[in-house]
Amino acid sequence: MNLYWRIGLYCLLGGLCFTVSALGTGHFWLWWLCGVITVASLTPVARFGPRHMLAQAGAIWLVLVVVGLVCTLSEGVLFYPAMKAQIQTALIGGTVMYLLVALVMAALAWLLKLTESQAQAVEHRPVGIAVAMVLLAGLSYVVYYQVFGGITFQFFTKQYYPQAVTIVGQLGLWFYVYQWARGTLMTLAVLPIIYTLRLPRWQAALAVGLIVWIVGGGAPLLVPNSMMIATQRYIHIVEIMTQNVSLGVTAVLLLRPRASKAKVPIQSAPAA
Repeated sequence: MNLYWRIGLYCLLGGLCFTVSALGTGHFWLWWLCGVITVASLTPVARFGPRHMLAQAGAIWLVLVVVGLVCTLSEGVLFYPAMKAQIQTALIGGTVMYLLVALVMAALAWLLKLTESQAQAVEHRPVGIAVAMVLLAGLSYVVYYQVFGGITFQFFTKQYYPQAVTIVGQLGLWFYVYQWARGTLMTLAVLPIIYTLRLPRWQAALAVGLIVWIVGGGAPLLVPNSMMIATQRYIHIVEIMTQNVSLGVTAVLLLRPRASKAKVPIQSAPAA
């Protein structure tokens, strides 16, 4: 079986893990589609990420839980406070489910021999600079959220969130601190992927940007839920793309310096 067939099988089988959610909500085929898209976005991690199976599972689990659950559901609590208990239950159940999903995905990558074994150095910044870059990436998310989120709210979603202006006004500056924390947390969640993804800098940036988008709402919002109507969900898929892809690309470009040019050794002329 060639590589492309193995990747396709990886996405289809890995996607089945996400259909567990259909036991409580229905929509089996949409959950499977959500899973296939999510696994496809994480395929670069299976191919070029950590070479050890458990390390790969850990990197996948971290991004699924932090980006897919914590940072997404925390905003749900902010704008839907009446659903706090339901959201907390979803967070606990999702954390356990994603641990199993990550283990299955890593095992599938090993069984299908997807992980590229060739070692390749990934450029890192010094620790002190890296800390500053993580905080700067988080701050960039505040800008992306304000620009793209503001446009989306004013022209498309204002009717769905009549209390949003009041909620944001009550929080004041803390709302921006919260968004900075979200951006920083998402950056930290993809840090193991950024530092282990054996791809050129720009390819890694696009791969991480897609992961943060797909996991952070691009795929889950394909499935109907009780909090949003279909039009609302589709608008948010595009909105999250503009914010999260931008964050992922920014984080990689900030945290991974340009690859240094390899110096070609000068060979001495053979003795006559």
